[in-house]
Amino acid sequence: MGRGTSHFQPKRLAYDTIRYEVADDGVATVTLDQPETRNALSSELLGELTAAFEAARDDEAVRCVVLTSSHERVFSSGANLAGFGADVPLVHKHFGMSQFVRLFRLIGELGKPTLCAANGHVLAGSLGIALACDLIVAKEGAEFGTPEINVGAFPFMIMALIYRNVPRKRTNELLLLGERIGAQEAKEIGIVNKVVPADEFDEAVADWAGKLASKSPVIMRLGKEAMFRQQDMDFLDALDYLRSQLSVALSTEDIVEGVTAFFEKREPQWKGR
Repeated sequence: MGRGTSHFQPKRLAYDTIRYEVADDGVATVTLDQPETRNALSSELLGELTAAFEAARDDEAVRCVVLTSSHERVFSSGANLAGFGADVPLVHKHFGMSQFVRLFRLIGELGKPTLCAANGHVLAGSLGIALACDLIVAKEGAEFGTPEINVGAFPFMIMALIYRNVPRKRTNELLLLGERIGAQEAKEIGIVNKVVPADEFDEAVADWAGKLASKSPVIMRLGKEAMFRQQDMDFLDALDYLRSQLSVALSTEDIVEGVTAFFEKREPQWKGR
């Protein structure tokens, strides 16, 4: 996905099922790149996707991660169904499912904002990956759904993420009927943040990614950690935890720089500490 600037000189890492690029503005773009399988979530793709997010986490130059697809109409068709019926020991399938757990936790604890650029249909297990991201921008025409029930399966792994983003009755509808919904309806029920026409999609993604990458990295890391950890805390426990995190934030140089820049009517110069 282009960033819309002529000076874009990405740093690339080699993978077989995805593409990973880091632009000079700090935006890392992870592109699912197995169009012949409609980006089915094979063990190899999940492993490389995890490795890419780990690379983004560990690279101080990365300020934001965009997740998208090279397929023209499909973000991902979901889990590789052939693996469900494969003649391998059950314990091996059990270990394989841990890849989803590891990836969901990794994205949640990344310390950097994540943006899913849903340029095509987001189905089955890939809906969980999209919802693990902080924000979702969808292209008009993209559809969302959990069709597993239609093939005698069930979206066990991703329902934890769906129920934390979508009202219960609408989640029940998705899980039990297995029907797809359009991007606009996905926005209305809380899956998607923004729906954009195809000719404006890349620009809209680049705009949000650029804004996310421009924030203080140390405050973003503190904030992202707080967002992830407090979500399932009791209310009073959450308040105590968040007060402690605010005290940590007040000790940083960046919060002083941000306030000073605001009053001096200039752009802040983040030091990341």
